[in-house]
This record gives sequence, structure tokens and C-alpha cells, in this order.
Amino acid sequence: MNGFVILNKEVGLTSFKAAAALRRIFSEKKTGHTGTLDPMASGVLPVALGKATRFIDFIPAEDKGYTARFRFGITTDTLDITGNVLTEEKVSVTREDILGVLPYFTGEIEQLPPMYSAISKNGVRLYELARKGIEVEREKRTVTIYNIELTDYENDGEFEIKVFCSKGTYIRSLIADIGEKLGTGAVMTALDRTLSNGFTTEQAKTAEEIEKLGESAVLGIDFPFMCYPSVTVTDAQARRFSNGGELSSDRLHIKTVFSLYRVYSRNNDFLGLGEISEDAPDILRVKRVAGNDK
Repeated sequence: MNGFVILNKEVGLTSFKAAAALRRIFSEKKTGHTGTLDPMASGVLPVALGKATRFIDFIPAEDKGYTARFRFGITTDTLDITGNVLTEEKVSVTREDILGVLPYFTGEIEQLPPMYSAISKNGVRLYELARKGIEVEREKRTVTIYNIELTDYENDGEFEIKVFCSKGTYIRSLIADIGEKLGTGAVMTALDRTLSNGFTTEQAKTAEEIEKLGESAVLGIDFPFMCYPSVTVTDAQARRFSNGGELSSDRLHIKTVFSLYRVYSRNNDFLGLGEISEDAPDILRVKRVAGNDK
């Protein structure tokens, strides 16, 4: 089975186990998710099956959307409610207080990745070091918060925000930084990803729903790349392209556009992605071919 499945991951599962469940459902050896979700998080997790795993790195849409709940007055070692409590105090934070600091976290911001994260340091995942009680120096990263909105407040002491952000943003760190700006601790209590790689909650389905739908739940390999122009090639050109050979853009009657192209056979089979670059406008170079399953 080749294509993409948009899973609505349930709380408690690792992304690896979620992808493994789809591997079982479709009896497919090769699966790969397009972006890790913490076990405590739910939401959109695109999973590639079969040949689609070769195209994960080329998915153009990388921005993310989240709904997160959090509580003030607490800090933990993981920055979320599942961790060991480090500090706890009674605080009173109002809606106006939060709205007053949110502008500081809009646009490009510097963010320190948490120790409990999948980032590698000298070949070792940070969370592996954190579990051993080891904390290492991390470099701050520049991320972009396109929009952040307070959507619920003072509901059983918890608040809710919706965030639209760039790839690599840690919502746990964002919440902790909001708390620090207000002079207190803050810890994430729930997280739901609503947007990932251009796929939305409306498109996502639970593992149970996917199992019932079967093949009809699988989107084509080319689905994430519909923003790119397409080109149809002859049988001879299809063989050449599939073997890694370059094609003449003139013979394909392509108007010079410096872009990736979706390449199809005359039978409308997706052959892969080609690229016309500024340094070689007369050549369609192979970027990635679908190939066989071996």
C-alpha cells in the first residue's frame, strides 16, 4: 500500500506505536510519520505508507497548528503535567494579564528547546540524557509564531490557547515562557495538533476509523504536492526518468519555472518529483522517484 494516511493520534501513544498500528492495518512493512507528537498529545499525525516514505522530506507545508491547555503556578522537569513537579505556588492570573504578554510571543522569537525532546546532542537524544538526570547546554532556536489566541480562561484554573507556528516550535516551552513573563511557573496540561504538513483535523481519522475504511482512507503519494505544477511524459521519457535520467524541458514543452514538478506517465501514474533549477533551466532533473518497493 502506497500513500499517506492522516491519523488522529490518541493520547497515550507514541508516534512510533501509532505508525506501527497502521503498519499492521495495511500489512505494510514501510511506514513513517512526518513529525513526532508526544505521547500526551493528540491530533494530526500524517503517516506515509510504502513508497510514500521516500517523499516525506519533500512535503512543502511545514507549519503547525495546536490547541493547548495549561495551568499557572507549577513547573515540572518536562514542562508538562506528566513530569516531576519542581515548584508549586498559588497564583492569580487574569485574562487581561495573559492578553498583555501574548504580543511578546508573536512573530520571530528565540526559544530554548526542552531537555525532554527528541533533539540530538552528540548523537544522543536529549530525552535520554534527561531520564538519567543529565542536563546539557542547549542553543536557543529562532521559531515563528504566526498567531496566538487565548480561547478559554479560568476554567477550573486552566487556560487554553490556539497557536499557528513554524516547524520546530515547542508549545511546552512557549507556555513556560509565558508563565515566566508573568513572574510564575506554567505547565502544559493538554495538547492537540490541529494542523500538520498542510493536513487538518477535519481530514484526520482515528485508527479504528481507518481500519474500517481500509484503502479508501489512503491518499495518493502525490497528494501533498498538488501545489507544484505537473508534467506528463512519454513512455520512453517515463523509463528514463524512473531510472534517474534527466529530461529536456524543451521536449516536455515546459515554460521555464524554477520549481519542483509532479511527473506522471501517460497512464497518469505518479512517477515522482523532478526539478527545474535556475542553474539548469533546460533540464528537468530527478528529485525523487517512486520506483519499486524493494
